[in-house]
Amino acid sequence: MHESSIDVRPFSVRLSLHGNLDFFLPPRTRRKDITRSLSEKTSVKDVIESCGVPHPEVDLIVVNGEEVDFDYGVINDAEIEVYPPEIQSPQSIKKRLQVNTMERFVTDGHLGKLTRNLRMLGFDVAYDPEAEDRQLLDVMDRENRALLTRDRRLLMHAVVRTGYCPRSQDPDEQTVEVIRRFNLLGLIAPFTRCLRCNAPLQEIAKADIIEELEPLTKIYYEQFRRCTGCGQIYWPGSHFPKLQKHLEKIRANVDG
Repeated sequence: MHESSIDVRPFSVRLSLHGNLDFFLPPRTRRKDITRSLSEKTSVKDVIESCGVPHPEVDLIVVNGEEVDFDYGVINDAEIEVYPPEIQSPQSIKKRLQVNTMERFVTDGHLGKLTRNLRMLGFDVAYDPEAEDRQLLDVMDRENRALLTRDRRLLMHAVVRTGYCPRSQDPDEQTVEVIRRFNLLGLIAPFTRCLRCNAPLQEIAKADIIEELEPLTKIYYEQFRRCTGCGQIYWPGSHFPKLQKHLEKIRANVDG
């Protein structure tokens, strides 16, 4: 006796994307509501990602009025509401799917200027411009970092728990986005991390490094910090006011 195949009745689901999740849709078809036809039980995570929205960008899923997790199986016609972290739903959020705050990041090779901004603000950002996808995912997983990338396919890897895709291509606007997404405004500690290697900076007496300084630096500057990793020496040189103004502008835009 042979097992007969079971006919599955096709069904449809309608997804309503809230906030700016429609950013992940093709420009010509960008809209808030999407209809999908399915012929078998499918996890709601797969349904959402089939539309182009990476799961780390989804903080709340409501199916037919019920809050669900990513592994919820869709088997019948359904209305699916999808919310990003920054949008509060009218529901009482019990199944929050994303962390609210993260202070450690790994960035892909295309986000060098964002990396520099975040390090300048004091945040721990792993960055290797030559790193391949598998290396980024390994660092993210092993060191419990949030992945920052504009490669949405990379964000869709199952191993990614926390991540964000900057919408803007401008580094300063990207920095504002990341600060807002991960609630970092109150955690900013400017000029406390090495821009080269990411290690923390430590205050050091001028006398301890006097032989390593250029003649004019010895004369005009008294405050110094040294990287605890690569040994790079930092001081508030002539470019420092410009850097301060740059960071203040970023902070002001976060509040704006």
